[in-house]
Formats: sequence, C-alpha cells, structure tokens
Amino acid sequence: MSLFWSVIRQLAETEAMATSKKVITRDEWEKKLNDVKIRKEDMNKLVMNFLVTEGYVDAAEKFRTESGTEPDIDLATITDRMAVKKAVQSGNVEDAIEKVNDLNPEILDTNPQLFFHLQQQRLIELIRNGKIEEALEFAQEELAPRGEENQSFLEELERTVALLAFEDVKNSPVGDLLDISQRLKTASEVNAAILTSQSHEKDPKLPSLLRMLLWAQNQLDEKAAYPRITDLFTATLEDPFV
Repeated sequence: MSLFWSVIRQLAETEAMATSKKVITRDEWEKKLNDVKIRKEDMNKLVMNFLVTEGYVDAAEKFRTESGTEPDIDLATITDRMAVKKAVQSGNVEDAIEKVNDLNPEILDTNPQLFFHLQQQRLIELIRNGKIEEALEFAQEELAPRGEENQSFLEELERTVALLAFEDVKNSPVGDLLDISQRLKTASEVNAAILTSQSHEKDPKLPSLLRMLLWAQNQLDEKAAYPRITDLFTATLEDPFV
C-alpha cells in the first residue's frame, strides 16, 4: 500500500545516507515524517478493511456513515459470517456447518481440510460433554474414512481420540484440544474460508502494515539512532538512545 511504501522510502533514504551509525534528532525525524503525504481516503480504507475483516459490522456501518467510506463487501454478509464464528466458538459445530452451507455450500465442498477440522471439533465437543459412545461412533463413521485418505488427518484424529485415554484430560499431552484456543483456531479457519469465498482478504491489512513497520525499524536500528515507535497503541516517538 502507498502508506507503507512511503514510510519505507523515507527510512531507506535515511539508511542510504548513513555509512556509519548516526543520530537523527526528533526535529529532523518529525520533518521527514511530515514530508510523507498520506491521503485521508487511504487511511479510511485501512480502517474499513480492518472493521470488515474482523467482523465489527456496527462499527463499520457507523464508520461508513461518518467517513463516506464504502466497504468492499455487503455489510449484511458480516452478520452471517460472525454468526458462524460465534457458533464454533460456542461449541455448536453442527449449527456452524449448517450456517456455512446456507452461505455457500461450495466452501466446505471445495475445502476438505476445513470440513475435517469442523468434524474434528464436533468430536472434541462430544468428548467434552462426556458422550463417549457417541464420540467413538462419530469418529469411526465420519472421521476414520477421511483419515485413511490423508495421513495428516489420521494423525489429528488419533490425537483427538487420545483424549479418551486420560483421566485428567486437561493436564494430559492432548489437553490443549479442550482449551478455548482450539475453538478459536477452528473459528478463525472458517472465518478465513468465508472471506476467501467472498473474494476478500482473509487477514486485515493494518496488522500487516504494523509488522512491516517494526521490521523496517529493526533494519534501520543497525544504521542510525532515531526517534522510534515502541508502543504501537499510542504510536509515541521515543527519543533516540545515544
């Protein structure tokens, strides 16, 4: 994006001038930053992209009204996507699968890995709720055939079924499968697949730009001491340490 490359260009120019590590004062650095012209429209698009991708539909609607920035997808689809995500995070995997198929049945038809992970999450929820017989039957009928066709699926299935072998499951080597992070991981995978099916980036641009900023600063650290941003929340410039 133009925002990132404008900042990179300024950093590169500073780095190119430095044959040895030099000190750049706050006044010099702020002048360079002020010379970078960033369109308000570009900033608004970054914000809208983040709100849409992360599913903040109410905030996106309000931001559209206040800034005049149009999202690149129908905001109504965000509500549907978040309903799927919430269902997975709550352990209602069957409901999530139905909602995905209502949105676009091709999402699961063309993504066997995603479908397996949703079925794996269903198995985890059965084990979590103590439905052992139902879990074993489900694993044998729904997941085992897929494991026979894919070695990585088989390994994940074996690890999931291993939950039944421990009395103290939470402290077992596979206890992480029952952690909320496992639900979040599956929900994130579904969310990304839905976004991809809508021809939208699966990850927001803003976090990527921030990671690039940190990378650029690390590169420049080798050449110069300058006011750098250490707190991304406040974006406060700290004076160079000499």
